[in-house]
Amino acid sequence: MTAAQPDRIIVAVSGASGTIYAVRALDILRSLGIETHLIVTKAGHLNRAYETDLTREDLESRADRVYNIADVAAPISSGSYLTRGMLVAPASMRAVGEIATGVSSSLLSRAADVVLKERRPLVMMVRETPLNLIHLRNMTTITEAGGIIFPPVPAFYSRPQTIGEIVDHSVGRALDQFHLHTDTFPRWDDALRAAVSSRHREVEE
Repeated sequence: MTAAQPDRIIVAVSGASGTIYAVRALDILRSLGIETHLIVTKAGHLNRAYETDLTREDLESRADRVYNIADVAAPISSGSYLTRGMLVAPASMRAVGEIATGVSSSLLSRAADVVLKERRPLVMMVRETPLNLIHLRNMTTITEAGGIIFPPVPAFYSRPQTIGEIVDHSVGRALDQFHLHTDTFPRWDDALRAAVSSRHREVEE
């Protein structure tokens, strides 16, 4: 984006487990000066209550704009409204299915459809296991349409010590897909490789 263009990202929270990914993404995006537009499904709010001590207001206060899931006339439902793209964190298989089939039954699926048709990044932190063939086919369809399927798979080479460190790695890597660099997690580089080189020597021996 040029300096004259608004720097916005849509963040959607669906009903899968993993509200913490959206919470952390919103906090990091705010620290980067990125304007955030938040959509939360009914099931997303249920999981927030199940998984965290955050109130609805605690979550929504982290975003610059918040939309009702039924508001399909919201600005983000139009391709003329410029954004960097959309992060669905977490992404339920219902959200995946609706987006894969082009069913715009809510603002979440409509905004995702717009992001795809405008050729902007759609990053989906899918949360389900094991995956059945329907799930896999839907994710393939989204990938073929230009979306990015991004399961929050933790990396352990940096030896994370807390859940927060594991979350930061997944969220940071997801934000990489929008060309946003964060220093919230250890990246594999010469310094990190040197730090773990003794383990490599033990394996080689």
